[in-house]
Amino acid sequence: MKKLLAGLIIILAAMNTQGQRLFFNVFGGISNYQGDLQEKRYTFDQAHPAFGIGLSYEITDKLFARANITMGKLSGNDAKGSKNLTRNLNFSSPITDVHAGLAYNFMNLYERNVTPYVFAGISYFSFSPYTQDSIGQKVNLQPLSTEGQGFVSGRPVYKLSQFSIPFGGGVKFALSDNFRVGLEVGVRKTNTDYIDDVSTTFVDQNLLLANQGQLAVDLAFRGDELKTGLTYPAEGTLRGSSKNKDWYYFSGVTVAYRLGAGGGKKGIGCPRAVY
Repeated sequence: MKKLLAGLIIILAAMNTQGQRLFFNVFGGISNYQGDLQEKRYTFDQAHPAFGIGLSYEITDKLFARANITMGKLSGNDAKGSKNLTRNLNFSSPITDVHAGLAYNFMNLYERNVTPYVFAGISYFSFSPYTQDSIGQKVNLQPLSTEGQGFVSGRPVYKLSQFSIPFGGGVKFALSDNFRVGLEVGVRKTNTDYIDDVSTTFVDQNLLLANQGQLAVDLAFRGDELKTGLTYPAEGTLRGSSKNKDWYYFSGVTVAYRLGAGGGKKGIGCPRAVY
């Protein structure tokens, strides 16, 4: 992923030889996800800080090419939701997202002080779900194959690095030709249902025990930790829903500064039209 970002930066930097059209971008905000352990489409509940940097190239006054890398954390916990309390699962995962695409400003920021904008492109992301066992030790979940991945037919081991489709938008403010700030919401549509390590049905307990050991059984179902008499569900009992893939998203503030300041079309501090 680092090599991919380096390549994108080199390409955009080369484009900058045509003029002072390259901006350095910084993002600060939150990361969150939607999936089996967090069913709300968009929420601040269980969100975590996120940070990103990147570059954008001004193709025209309204159209930009952009490349960013954003890092954050995702998590979900049945104990904090209104559904599946007896399943008692939880997870956390780091998330690293490398995004390249196009952004379009609806207004010309050389003529206006503010504009809504949209963006879309392609992302390559990495994740690694983990939890804490009953004594508080961190355990990575993907190697445990909690739903029989790798030894149950039709359930391959999921990859921890994949592509997603990013899109979103926001509002951007021009403080000068060279300095801009914005508010942005960007979502990522993935092709995996395992960001939270939960997707389909419970695998047979004895089969899971034979292939992955007692720890996998203990973490595939944690309702017994509630001391309510619950036991590991029968094979085929729903553990999650495979109908919808997982999503993740970033929301926050963006700051863009023109590299080679002074290259703006009107210069810093020149008058602008306002609403």
